Amino acid sequence: MSELKQLETFVAVVGLGSLSAAARQEGVVPAMVGRRLDALEERLGVRLLVRTTRSVTPTREGEAFFEDCQRILAELAEAEAAVASGSGKARGHLRLSAPAGFGRRHVAPLVASFQRAYPEVKVTLDLSDRLVDLQRDRIDCAIRISDLADSSLVAMRLAENRRVVVAAPSYLARRGVPRTLEDLADHECLSLGESQSRGWSFAREGAPINLKVSGSLECNDGAVLHDWALQGLGLAWRSLWEVKDDLDEGRLATVLDAFASPGYPVYAVVPQRRFLPARVRCFIEHLRAAYAAPGYWD
Repeated sequence: MSELKQLETFVAVVGLGSLSAAARQEGVVPAMVGRRLDALEERLGVRLLVRTTRSVTPTREGEAFFEDCQRILAELAEAEAAVASGSGKARGHLRLSAPAGFGRRHVAPLVASFQRAYPEVKVTLDLSDRLVDLQRDRIDCAIRISDLADSSLVAMRLAENRRVVVAAPSYLARRGVPRTLEDLADHECLSLGESQSRGWSFAREGAPINLKVSGSLECNDGAVLHDWALQGLGLAWRSLWEVKDDLDEGRLATVLDAFASPGYPVYAVVPQRRFLPARVRCFIEHLRAAYAAPGYWD
């Protein structure tokens, strides 16, 4: 078991590029990661890594060994998944990723109820608006609300997500209500900056349109954009699940509804469908059942 842990640690360090990142992923101190690497190199009698205070670089032997270790660990994971899938027993470590705002509201509470239903599953949930690499970050399942650029991933639709342009009544009273998409050029548009490089999505006469917007304020955290909109600082393009309460209570109002795009579905994304572990399959069904329940999105 200790030898397997050494291999897993070596693959994590090379994949993530540092001892500290591998330690954070596993929940141990960097010194523990260093000791495992030392033990591995001593056991093999080969220098696998060149380590400095700033970086970790594999040697030529380390690069070849890294490829072999990746293949071996992947085959082992598939073998374990096949057994778990065949037995129908959900167990083991489930690693999840979800967008921060959506994850806090609509994934984290369901993780808690899932773990109560499947106590033999340990769950790690990573909430981040960055696009994680499932293979590199060793994520079993990621929740995504977007079109899926990586065709190598397997996506399963969980729910529908619609986006709307919103603003506080105070902003609309001060700057006016935009009536056409061209009017956005005269407004403060609160955007995610580079994270939203494609712009805001609309539809005109049934045709999709991606429109670049600009304004004085940008932030890579959607919750901040939501708060800024509530403060009357500009227009924001937000998911309906995020702003529904504000719309119902009059803190925000929608504009440009005639140009609203159909939106993006909510997906569960996995690296592959073959040998899908029971813990992953059961969690996806847990989400799907919750999201489909009458009144959930209300």
